Amino acid sequence: MVGMDVSVPVRVKPGASRAQVGGRHDGPHGPALVVAVNAPPLDGRATEAARKALAGALGVRPGSVTLKLGAASRDKVFLVEDAPEALTATVTELRDGG
Repeated sequence: MVGMDVSVPVRVKPGASRAQVGGRHDGPHGPALVVAVNAPPLDGRATEAARKALAGALGVRPGSVTLKLGAASRDKVFLVEDAPEALTATVTELRDGG
């Protein structure tokens, strides 16, 4: 079965002491999943680290996750292409601790 494309609002916290995916931030794109990364907010490094961390946390290949909105912002929207059916439940669990 072919998956669907899912938009995932994310709040990136660059320069964190440890990388972590989990938690909620009510941002401009709605309830967002918090992604803390070690990378600094320089030259897109934090965005790239967040993309890879998000893919790992969701159990999808990094190539299926692309930035949709927010290149220069901590509030971003990533698009997960051909996402498995359970992806939205996984995002909700990571975001809301469900």
